[in-house]
Amino acid sequence: MRSIKQPGAPVAERIQWVEARGRAFSFALQAGVPLLEAARRGFAAEGFAGGVLNFGSGAVGPFAYVMPALSKTGENAAFYSDTYRPAGLTRVKFGSMTLGMRDGAPFFHCHGLWTEADGKPGGGHMMPDETVVAEPFEVEAFGLDGAMFTTEPDPETNFKLFGPVASASTGARTTSRAFALRLRPNQDFAGCLEEFCRARGIARAKIHGGVGSTVGARFIHGDVTEPFATELAVTAGTIAPGPSGALEAALDAALIDYTGGIAEGRLIRGDNPVLMTMELVLEVLG
Repeated sequence: MRSIKQPGAPVAERIQWVEARGRAFSFALQAGVPLLEAARRGFAAEGFAGGVLNFGSGAVGPFAYVMPALSKTGENAAFYSDTYRPAGLTRVKFGSMTLGMRDGAPFFHCHGLWTEADGKPGGGHMMPDETVVAEPFEVEAFGLDGAMFTTEPDPETNFKLFGPVASASTGARTTSRAFALRLRPNQDFAGCLEEFCRARGIARAKIHGGVGSTVGARFIHGDVTEPFATELAVTAGTIAPGPSGALEAALDAALIDYTGGIAEGRLIRGDNPVLMTMELVLEVLG
């Protein structure tokens, strides 16, 4: 399997995880409000301090983003571009967000695809402090109680990354057992989720959120992303028994690579290693 050498030594535990409770809900992001604050308000209205969300079409502006890029210093296996600030209204196609905490304040990690006002297709990592909701749009969220994604220095990648940590219950109404996960580099995306569920007797699970990067990408319809640095959003995902009865992860994703190549579709199981990180929530269904 493809792999990328990271600047630091790999830690023994390849999946950082916290078991929690949670609940799926939807809400509309408020227009004229920074995307980070609009997301925070939506979770807070349901009693949650954080969680994950996915969204389809929407509009943002002002808008700022970065793309994956090669590392100029060698201090990281890959890095990110200068910040782009397209003029006018940007129409988002879809995206995925992790809402958590950084330095004691709300923060998000959000990847998506979009079309800029001049018709240029784009994608990458949305900047939380410079992106404003231009028109109200619906999001599908999953709030967490008992776990929080929090940024911490990660010696392996030499980045400050979101990872789940245990947190005090907020008393929010919950309906489901859930696991907040961060997958570490150089392990197959589908394979490690399947093994995680097998080890805990989870027969069925649904993925909520899903923000991270893979070492290029291989899709079941035959498309291949060769450039190794990507920004990826999971658009849908399940883990359930396949035809043989063994657990199989079905992972639909959209990404942009560091050359600007855009791809979307279902990822091949066994051939899509994580590059830097992958954050998501597993809702246990059985």
